[in-house]
Amino acid sequence: MKTNPSGGKYESPLSYRMRSSVTAGKNGSPQLILDYPLKSVKLDLAWKPVINRLSTGDFFPFENIVSLMGPVEPDKTEIFLDGLVRKGFLERKGFSPFFEYPFVSIIIPVRNRPEEMRECLISLGELDYPSERFEIIVVDDASDDHTPLVVSTFPARLIVLDEHKQASYCRNLAAREAKGDILAFIDSDCLAGPGWLKELIPVFKDHSLGAIGGMVDAYFNEKALDRYEKVRSSLNTGPWMKRSSKENPFFYVPSCNLLVKRDLFLRHGGFREDFHVGEDVDLCWRLQDQGYHIEYRPMGKVFHKHRNHLKPFFKRRFEYGTSEPVLQKRHSERIKQWLFPKGATAFWAALVLSVISEWIPLFGLGLWIFLMDALNRKRQVQRNNLPVKLPTLFLAVFRSYLAFLYQFSAFVSRYYLIWSFLIVWFLPLATMVVLGIHLLLGLSEYVIRKPRMNLLMFLYYFSLDQLSYQIGVWWGCVKNRHFSPVNPRILWKKKFDYKPRSKTD
Repeated sequence: MKTNPSGGKYESPLSYRMRSSVTAGKNGSPQLILDYPLKSVKLDLAWKPVINRLSTGDFFPFENIVSLMGPVEPDKTEIFLDGLVRKGFLERKGFSPFFEYPFVSIIIPVRNRPEEMRECLISLGELDYPSERFEIIVVDDASDDHTPLVVSTFPARLIVLDEHKQASYCRNLAAREAKGDILAFIDSDCLAGPGWLKELIPVFKDHSLGAIGGMVDAYFNEKALDRYEKVRSSLNTGPWMKRSSKENPFFYVPSCNLLVKRDLFLRHGGFREDFHVGEDVDLCWRLQDQGYHIEYRPMGKVFHKHRNHLKPFFKRRFEYGTSEPVLQKRHSERIKQWLFPKGATAFWAALVLSVISEWIPLFGLGLWIFLMDALNRKRQVQRNNLPVKLPTLFLAVFRSYLAFLYQFSAFVSRYYLIWSFLIVWFLPLATMVVLGIHLLLGLSEYVIRKPRMNLLMFLYYFSLDQLSYQIGVWWGCVKNRHFSPVNPRILWKKKFDYKPRSKTD
């Protein structure tokens, strides 16, 4: 049986290049322009030789970038370039090493998983990280099988509980006993890739970060459900770097691949032990409330042995759903908002009404709305002296309309699909609309994520996924008498009420 799906040790030096959808201004200080979403950034003149090199299409080693910049601090340069990656202007690959790696405490809670635990510990023994710079702490949550015996055969510290306490308690207990500056959480049903720590630890060079998470990939790859989980797992945060911000106060990274500063973790109480689902979300939100950033990097991979039978798959999605009302009730300052841009909303409303009423002038109205919106944005672009061609601008506007349609469909499918079955006898047209929106979203997901399965099978699992999660959400809403998750605030322009407290508050 395979124990490390990604193979053995490797070295991949840090490199950057400009994304193909980005153009660089040629005159004066370098200015990067991203086609979609249409935005730009103007850099200092000192960056011009670097931007010229990055725009060739080939990855350029970071050490060469530093040499072109002259007397600069490499860590600050890397942090700045990573910011351009997050904003969509650059791509990166590889990782930058530390001169002296920090001591890391790897923490694993486990209950009644002897074979999974064995394979997890074998994968940790294959880490490409200095062996003297990490420890492994396993907390056995009162297993009634031979799991503790399996753990005792590995070079790991074992803490055995006499009473079942849940994963949050186990993680907090291990954190108090840990010696490391960094706590690295992984679950017993996961295997670490060899670069897990070496790729993620250097991200802490950015001292504004409180925690980071890496990619969670699917371990199994045989059944159709495995291939669905490969692209649609709730634990898979995607292929792009992301960071918490006031515009996205709901951002988090899952605890099965989570690294956090130990002093920060302990200072703010660790995981809430009364949470059995969603405790990782709660921790990330509390750290953000104290002014620390949370970041996700699509590297530092771990492989998760997901639930690949229908009943446990459905149950787990239901459990995730029940946590959402609890979390939002506890974090009432996080108000879910639903933005309806005037141009996109009017455009789609006109097109839908033209189809329903079969009145062609409404279709023309939709096109006129699109044209006026595009021309208005053209004036904005001209005021900012951006060299954006008209076809590029029109395409950017239309893609923003498609993005709005996608987000609208995602919300309806995620939270209201179940009601289409309950109202079918009373409002058949509304049922057809909701089902149509759901299928449109499923088709979009299939095209975007490119799963190795046929469309009908994907739509089957996608529908089960959406239904099981939203049943959990609605059950949690009724149980907690808190309906914020399914009742967002409607906005016609961007407005963010959430304001994280500073680190000194």
